[in-house]
Amino acid sequence: MERNVTLDFIRGVAVLGILLLNITAFGLPKVAYLNPAWYGAITQSDAWTWALLDVFAQVKFLTLFALLFGAGLQMLLPRGSHWIQSRLFLLMLLGLAHGLLLWEGDILLAYGLVGLLCWRTIRDAPEESSLFNTGVLLYLMGVAVLVILGLLPGTESTDFWMPDQVHLQYEQYWRIEGGFEAISNRASLLTSAWVALAIQYGWQLAGMMMIGAALMRNGWFKGEFSLQHYRRLGSGLVLTGLCINIPAIITQWQLDWAWRWCALLLQAPRELSAPFQALGYAALILGFWPQLSRLRCVGWIGCVGRMALTNYLLQTVICTIIFYHFGFFMKLDRLSLLMLVPVIWIVNILFSVLWLRYFRQGPVEWLWRQLTRRVSGKH
Repeated sequence: MERNVTLDFIRGVAVLGILLLNITAFGLPKVAYLNPAWYGAITQSDAWTWALLDVFAQVKFLTLFALLFGAGLQMLLPRGSHWIQSRLFLLMLLGLAHGLLLWEGDILLAYGLVGLLCWRTIRDAPEESSLFNTGVLLYLMGVAVLVILGLLPGTESTDFWMPDQVHLQYEQYWRIEGGFEAISNRASLLTSAWVALAIQYGWQLAGMMMIGAALMRNGWFKGEFSLQHYRRLGSGLVLTGLCINIPAIITQWQLDWAWRWCALLLQAPRELSAPFQALGYAALILGFWPQLSRLRCVGWIGCVGRMALTNYLLQTVICTIIFYHFGFFMKLDRLSLLMLVPVIWIVNILFSVLWLRYFRQGPVEWLWRQLTRRVSGKH
């Protein structure tokens, strides 16, 4: 199968973009991912860094990755059910090992499971419009559940949203010390993530996969529409996403990131804006591809996309070494953490470019493919 270099580049952008948010989850306590004021009186630097990332990156690159994952499922359909099921099952196992042994923020387990649940719907959808509409409906259901959870009565989860020094010291201890204590805590956090996946996030993830598959089936992700279509649509989608998300960010700031609103209800505008901006980013890349394709750095990022799974895991290895083995956990603020991101990007790019000079696939991609062949019985 001939590779789509544009999709490789978009996938590379998604993988690199995800690190913009994951770096906070690696370098700060788990609550910091959603609450920029987790330690009390927030600095202006932290507030503005959080706000800008929320506007342009938070959820957007994960959503883009989910869209591409669905597009990939559509492309894999000719290989048959045994191949797809084996591939997704192995991805789940890899995600489980990643989440338990290295970092609880893993997405592979969720992607493998949701992919297993929805690939038949993608295959059996009579036309791309029905598949697209089903995806939109599922995504909106997930956002609606988020709003309902925010409206339910209950006590504030202060231990999570504003942890005391004891909780912070314990989290620092098990992350740096590792061992069974760390695995036990990661297992607990993964269990909570599974509950969230079943109740709320799984609907959104399935919806994005179906939308991505529909856009691959109708040729949109293949670049078969006019450049003007992509440029106009991309600009409109990004602007729409910003109009939805920015008022919510301002409101969170005005409310001093209070639990009831900011942990649940004001997450909904961000989730609603993410598909618009993610698709907008993809559309702008497709619309300006003749100009972008001339740039050497675009080819480098395309190499990252070809080795997306390897690079995603490589980011975990690098970050766990920096923060847990070298002791930088809870030592840097958001802006300082963000300054580390380009350094890790350079490692991703250099490794990908050098590896693909000698091999056709990334090392983890190659292993994944070989195991899929064995498990599916296709040689």
